[in-house]
Amino acid sequence: MSPSRSDRNFSDYGTAPIKLGNTRRRGTALILVSSLIFMIFAGRLVDLQAIKGSELASAALDQRLRTVFLPAKRGSILDSNGAPLAITVAAKNVTADQTMIAEPGVVAQALSPILGADADILASRLTGERRSIFLAKEVTPQTWEKISALRLPGIFSEDTSRRIYPSGALAANVIGFVGVEGTGLGGYEFAFDERLRGTPGKATFERGPGGRAIPTGASVRVDAQAGVDVELTIDRDIQYVAQKAISEAVESAGAKDGSVVVMDPQSGQILALATAPTFDPNFATQTAERDRNNRPLTSIFEPGSTSKVMTLAAVINEEAATPYTPIKVPEVLRRGDTDFKDSTPNGTLRLTLNGVLAKSSNVGTILAAERIGGKKLSKYLKKFGIGQPTGLKFPGESHGSVPEHEDWSPTSFPTISFGQGLSVNSVQVASVYSTIANDGLRVEPSLVKRFIHADGTSEQPTAPQTTRVVSRDTAIQMRVMLESVVGEGGTATNAKIPGYRVGGKTGTAQVIDARLGGYSDEVVASFVGMAPADNPRLVVGVFISEPQNGRYGGELAAPVFKKVSSYALGALQIPPTGSKAPKLALTFGG
Repeated sequence: MSPSRSDRNFSDYGTAPIKLGNTRRRGTALILVSSLIFMIFAGRLVDLQAIKGSELASAALDQRLRTVFLPAKRGSILDSNGAPLAITVAAKNVTADQTMIAEPGVVAQALSPILGADADILASRLTGERRSIFLAKEVTPQTWEKISALRLPGIFSEDTSRRIYPSGALAANVIGFVGVEGTGLGGYEFAFDERLRGTPGKATFERGPGGRAIPTGASVRVDAQAGVDVELTIDRDIQYVAQKAISEAVESAGAKDGSVVVMDPQSGQILALATAPTFDPNFATQTAERDRNNRPLTSIFEPGSTSKVMTLAAVINEEAATPYTPIKVPEVLRRGDTDFKDSTPNGTLRLTLNGVLAKSSNVGTILAAERIGGKKLSKYLKKFGIGQPTGLKFPGESHGSVPEHEDWSPTSFPTISFGQGLSVNSVQVASVYSTIANDGLRVEPSLVKRFIHADGTSEQPTAPQTTRVVSRDTAIQMRVMLESVVGEGGTATNAKIPGYRVGGKTGTAQVIDARLGGYSDEVVASFVGMAPADNPRLVVGVFISEPQNGRYGGELAAPVFKKVSSYALGALQIPPTGSKAPKLALTFGG
């Protein structure tokens, strides 16, 4: 008999029996799962909104923020009257955010004619993922206005500046120049770079979809601090005349180069420091490096006969002779194993000490120097500043040298006495004559008049050092003797200035050939003088290296002295003294 429905074993069918109430349980489970999912999403939403909301908002703001650096305005370099020699003008750097530029080729075509750049090169620079890249540096504000009017997405500007030199090559070797990053690379642009460049600022602003600043958006700004202005002692007009005169003289003489130094002997201030050939700092990288050197300070040479003023001043100051002291000058003077002669054979000369200077006698100078000896002469040379820093703190300055007395050979004393065997720069020589012009008191040369801060306050440089080298009486006697050089029978009659008393000394110094280890046939022709000689207000030194047309300081350098001094005396309103130069005997005994 078949089992009844109630007796059947459902396990035989491999299926669990369906229990009453399962439908209710499944509904409950579904509700629980749905609630759990809802809670997860709700929690995530709370996390995003309440917990990470500020972080996300900050990140979004960061995406919209742009930071640019605000360059400090570089200080100006001015002449002694405030005329600009180097100034900074406003400019713009053009930059691009590559991620914002959808069509680099189209943008490049628009920018190409304005920037004067190749469109293909611009397109390649506009392509990529970089957020900031330079397209052009130091364009004029007018150029940026043209670009800005196009409203190109992803094209921005940064405030910057451009260094210009309004007078071109005028005093360029003193001023120097700056590089592409605006850093001083030569002259006082380099020496005072830290003070000139100031302190940069920074600006952060919020930008909209087109990359432009949102006027009401977030912004932070720290202003830049302008650099310090440097006012030099250089007088622009005197500098111009000096530079023109030496350029013409170098060209006319077929010389290697030349220099002019103009000094105020009482203050030590340098009113002009010119050299030729020179360069235009607006185009510095397009010029030869040697033309950028400030030769009056960086080039050294043997002074030759211009050095005799130190020797004879020392002799007079030691009371070993007077301008009238007779000195019998033989045609040949043997010292050690060397015979010394004057440049022109004259037989035996009967010269006064004044005549020795006026005729520029080497032999007479040796005999005069022997009255005080080498040890004392060495001391005076150093007091005059030979072999010492000028105090100008100019980059690359060469101090020259004079051997220690203990190292002198038997021929060192005679040669050093008339200007060989020691080396100088042009400023040092001018400073020697300024010492004589300033009654024997050496005032350290200076090129910086003052520093002017952004708030208008002035800062004076360290006061120049002063040194008593010879007595006032010695200096006065030397000035009268120097007038004999310019007077009748002297070697520098071409230096005369009508209406003014002028004193000075010529030099024709041999040039050392390092390859040969001796002197070459080349010379440095020079003249250093002062005016008015009886109350000097001006010292001018002229130096012409390796002339091919002409040879002597009296014929080449003295006319340049006359030209520069004549202008400077008028420009500075220095009147003639009205007195006449006393005449000192050049010879003795008939």
